[in-house]
Amino acid sequence: MSNDNEVLLDEEKRNDLKVKEERKVDRKVDRKEERKEGEPTSAFKGASWAALLVGVASYLIGLFNATMQLNEKGFYFAVLVFGLYSAISLQKAVRDKDEGIPVTNIYYGISWFALIVSIALMAIGLYNAGSIVLSEKGFFSMAFVLSLFAAITVQKNIRDTQRARERG
Repeated sequence: MSNDNEVLLDEEKRNDLKVKEERKVDRKVDRKEERKEGEPTSAFKGASWAALLVGVASYLIGLFNATMQLNEKGFYFAVLVFGLYSAISLQKAVRDKDEGIPVTNIYYGISWFALIVSIALMAIGLYNAGSIVLSEKGFFSMAFVLSLFAAITVQKNIRDTQRARERG
């Protein structure tokens, strides 16, 4: 009799385990269905936004704490805004061309020119900045590059998400 009870208990345990496993699989399938094909993962989107916020916040905090004149701070702020805008604009133009969406050559060329100018302004400004020590120059350079890269990635993620949901 006790063997029959043990067999029944073992079967119940196995059935419970099967049900639990099926639920886990169902939850995984549900989560995958929420994210459309071609859409970036939430982790990648979060990492991109975090990189953008860290890059821009670091740059601005460093600028606020820098011992330079207000007009110099304004220059570096304008270069950051110009760089972010030009990087996003170029990413959009390149992506549009790749997807067969019409982009005029003048807009495409201006986008490249604007990004190159913003990077050149940053490099020339930091090279000629006498009031900034070398470590601060490196800090501003890295925060600037991180911000540009993150802005491009965030723009790409937004576009990929929109495209995946339109298909979907």
